[in-house]
Amino acid sequence: MHAFDVLGDPVRRRILELLVDGEMTAGEVSEVIRGEFGISQPGVSQHLKVLRENGFATVRPEGARRLYAVNSEPLRDIDAWLDRFRRFWTPRLDALATELARGKRERRLREAEEAPDP
Repeated sequence: MHAFDVLGDPVRRRILELLVDGEMTAGEVSEVIRGEFGISQPGVSQHLKVLRENGFATVRPEGARRLYAVNSEPLRDIDAWLDRFRRFWTPRLDALATELARGKRERRLREAEEAPDP
């Protein structure tokens, strides 16, 4: 399965968002996903399996529990692929950052002018 096919599913993207903050048990992931998407526990397990089999998640046993975590390697591959396209949005983001900084500077100057003299 291609990386974008794996990430094309909103449930799998949400699972990765949950795991980005650290390991979670399958039960913890399932509880959140069931609440947000109304998917059964076996359905969540299938999504975890797809993430695991395609390298986006790792699992390690801890007693009877299974702890899932993000594997960042496939995400680096996607980032490298996207790098070819950054030229389309980077200049716009840089221009936005410049405008935001200019607005903050103008606001500070205006506030300094309006401040009462001590």
